[in-house]
Amino acid sequence: MAVEGHHTAASATPTLTLLSGKERINEAITETMAAASRELLTIQPRAKLTRERVEAAYAVATDRDQALLNRGGRIRTLYQHTLRHSPTTVAHHERLRGDIEARALDEITDRLIIVDRDVAFVPADGNGDLALEIRHPAIVGYLATTFDRLWRLATPVFPEAAPQPSHNGITPRQRAIATLLTEGHTDAVIADRLGMNIRTARVHIAKLAATLGSQSRAQLGYLIGQSGILDQER
Repeated sequence: MAVEGHHTAASATPTLTLLSGKERINEAITETMAAASRELLTIQPRAKLTRERVEAAYAVATDRDQALLNRGGRIRTLYQHTLRHSPTTVAHHERLRGDIEARALDEITDRLIIVDRDVAFVPADGNGDLALEIRHPAIVGYLATTFDRLWRLATPVFPEAAPQPSHNGITPRQRAIATLLTEGHTDAVIADRLGMNIRTARVHIAKLAATLGSQSRAQLGYLIGQSGILDQER
């Protein structure tokens, strides 16, 4: 089922289309990619999927990505840092040949696909069964600008990985955690926002506490404020 939004005066192409079902979503992305010639921009947060489903998704994407690269296009992908060493993710990039780069941030937006800066796809629900296909130039332009700004802040991952910068022993991930702690978020929310499991989040919180010399959660919030780490540029 597809529910179309308002049509533009100059074109019969709908500016917004609601795509229902994973098969229909994949068909729409594949059709759009087949007509692409310049660029694919994607934001890929940590997926809450089994490894088999992730590998199946990459298998679908590989052929259409390589076809764009063969036409002289380029691909830029932004991941969460928790995916930078994922064997499945690394293998996907190593299979592709052409102008392809990937970078990573601790916290990114939801999933996003932008094709030739003309068409964008974003989730419309929480389980991947609904998506919006966006063809409105102003909205697509806004999303592309958001991607560009996040890209400039991100750390290179592929083809050449760069180490995450550290300031006074505090890593960008620890600063991201410190920000979320001072905002009053629970360990579970912090883990979800940064794309990691709660046990890993607690390990990072413990390391941050040890670095700052904190003996309690309340003291940790105070020491974060006193340390000035939240004022440091990424």
